[in-house]
Amino acid sequence: MENLRKYGYPPFTVAVVHGGPGAPGEMAPVARELSSLCGVLEPLQTAGTLEGQVEELEAVLKENGDIPVTLIGHSWGAMLGFILTARHPSLVKKLILVASGAFEEKYAVSIMATRLSRLIEKEREEALSLMARFENPGSRNKNKLMARFGELMAKADSYSRLTGDIEVLETSYDINQTVWQQAQELRASGNLLELGEKIECPVLAIHGDYDPHLASGVEEPLSRMLKDFKFVLLSKCGHYPWLERNARGRFYDIIKHEI
Repeated sequence: MENLRKYGYPPFTVAVVHGGPGAPGEMAPVARELSSLCGVLEPLQTAGTLEGQVEELEAVLKENGDIPVTLIGHSWGAMLGFILTARHPSLVKKLILVASGAFEEKYAVSIMATRLSRLIEKEREEALSLMARFENPGSRNKNKLMARFGELMAKADSYSRLTGDIEVLETSYDINQTVWQQAQELRASGNLLELGEKIECPVLAIHGDYDPHLASGVEEPLSRMLKDFKFVLLSKCGHYPWLERNARGRFYDIIKHEI
């Protein structure tokens, strides 16, 4: 898989960064929507480590972007964008965090319990079975299993989702496990949040009130750490604002105003 798709025409002033990790492609609808206003890059993270993904994103932006760019990251992609912006501030003029993961560990402990509670019994049993199979070294086709697990979690994460595919191109269990473990270690140590001291550009966080990734896990830590920070809470909105029936319009209005 190539690690970049482009939308619209140069100059490419905006880049959208997918979540996962290991689930590239989900930001394609956002890239298409914004491409009517400007050129948009959609980097697709292929590296198998956190440091590798930071370096890969840096290289893609330097080689293809109209530096500095507006960087829009979703979920894990928001955290990756945060890390990149702290380490390479000259590359980013504005950082937009969409449905970001929590920046302190204490805000993340209830996420899976919330997700499971939102599934019907049959789906919940399937999700628990998949989680058990992930732990089994002998399990095969873990990429396929992870893709199905992602479908179940996307359902739990949504308030009132519009019909349509999330558009993940392929799912990598190995990338997900390795990168996310390293991200959790960075967060648990406090070093993730401390990176905010190095961010000079404006930062906007957009979060849904139904997202199991608690809005307080983004708003409270970043309000303390960042010099120029705004937070917008979308009502009746889950983890994928651009796919939410009640929030999609406001989400795009905000994004388009910011870029």
